[in-house]
Amino acid sequence: MNARTKALAISKEVKETVYKRDRGRCILCGAVGLPEAHYIPRSKGGLGIEQNIVTLCRPCHDKLDNTTERKALLLRVKEHLELWYGDFPDEQRIYKK
Repeated sequence: MNARTKALAISKEVKETVYKRDRGRCILCGAVGLPEAHYIPRSKGGLGIEQNIVTLCRPCHDKLDNTTERKALLLRVKEHLELWYGDFPDEQRIYKK
């Protein structure tokens, strides 16, 4: 596994931290969810760090990834992350060599 792939992956520890932070619930609808959704996507270098990962249920994760609602949903995800991490800059959520 190269350094970039490893940095973008979500470790077991990060998943546990995010799951506890989000109380195991989708941050968008409140259903049971999994801590595996990137705010900044892996395709854009989004790191697998707790400041970039949220818990989403499968339907909301699919909406985030595959619909025209993406922009509005990303704003809600960003607001959720800002509650926990203040003004954590997006630049620190992206992989850099």
